[in-house]
Amino acid sequence: MVKADERSEAGVLLEAEGLHPTSKGARLTFSRGKPTVTDGPFPETRDLLAGFWMIQAKSKKEAIEWGSRAPFGDGAQLEIRQVFEMSDFPAEILPPEGAAREHALREELTRKAAKA
Repeated sequence: MVKADERSEAGVLLEAEGLHPTSKGARLTFSRGKPTVTDGPFPETRDLLAGFWMIQAKSKKEAIEWGSRAPFGDGAQLEIRQVFEMSDFPAEILPPEGAAREHALREELTRKAAKA
C-alpha cells in the first residue's frame, strides 16, 4: 500500500479531500439561464461527475451565489459540497500527531503546486 506522503513526493497527489454528506450541500439546476436551488440530501445518482471546482466561500449561501453565476445551459447541475477540515474531527478520531502529519502534507502539496 502506498502512503499519501509517497504519492505527494512522486508528484501524483494534487488534492486529498473528503466531502461532507450531501445533506449539508445544495444543487443548482439551470433552466433558461436561471438556477433553481435544491437543498440536500440527494438520492444516489448514476450520473457521471465530469469535474469539480473548488472555491473558498464564507458560507453555503455565498457558495450558492457564486455557483449561480456559472455559465451552464439548460439541464446542467452544479452540486455544492463542503470540504472537511482538520477541526471537524475530534481528537479520538484524529489525534494531534495525526493532524500535525496532515498539516505537514498539505504544506508540502502547496509548495509543490506553487512550483508547477
